[in-house]
Amino acid sequence: MSADSGETSKDAVLGGKLVLRQPRRGHRFGHDAILLAASVAALSGERAVELGAGVGAAGLALASRVDGLDVTLVDLNPTLTALAGENIERNGLSDRMRAVGLDVGAQASAFAAAGLAFGSVDHVLMNPPFNAAQNPSPGRVRRMAHVASDATLGQWLGAAARLLRPAGVVTLIWRADGLGDVLTALAVDFGAIAVLPIHGKLGSPAIRVVVRAAKDRNSPLVLLPGFVLADAEGKPTVAAETILRDGAALSLAQN
Repeated sequence: MSADSGETSKDAVLGGKLVLRQPRRGHRFGHDAILLAASVAALSGERAVELGAGVGAAGLALASRVDGLDVTLVDLNPTLTALAGENIERNGLSDRMRAVGLDVGAQASAFAAAGLAFGSVDHVLMNPPFNAAQNPSPGRVRRMAHVASDATLGQWLGAAARLLRPAGVVTLIWRADGLGDVLTALAVDFGAIAVLPIHGKLGSPAIRVVVRAAKDRNSPLVLLPGFVLADAEGKPTVAAETILRDGAALSLAQN
């Protein structure tokens, strides 16, 4: 299956534990996907859905960590959805993973037809488009993956709330400077919020936040100690290597 450019690459993640095919140009997965997967507190026998899954990096990383977890990858782009399906098969996870082509804003009937009835999911994970639209990427696929409108976050969290069972959990990664927007959008349907700041380098401001919240729950917000990707010299921290190469869980998935 080819991407928009007609070319794909085959890339190893989690220290070679997974091998994923993705477009050479346009949207390509990175650390965000692995950090997101490491933040989901899923258990064997539960059901998880990744919205905007692309080629499936986060969902596949989560499924590889949690044996017995059922994972559905959802993406609007047919090329990426097809690649996600191939990646599921390539990594031997077809017995409990699948990829479906679906718009996050689709009607309940469309989700149900794809086997995703509202109120049937334990976990939703997402890495929504979070860049402002003033300087959009020129490539259409990359632009769809990265550029958000004012309504994007609310739409995606609304879809998560509809999919989740009572007390089901949504986990997302977002720009650190947009945390206020995340908290505002979550207030509609979610509570019991926990926030994990992600720092690119020791001593530097956070560049991302990973946020977990439970549907229809009401308890105080928890701000966790920040997670640092690189030391002062720019070398990956031991903790980062444990997550990005070994597939361990972040503290957000353990609280």
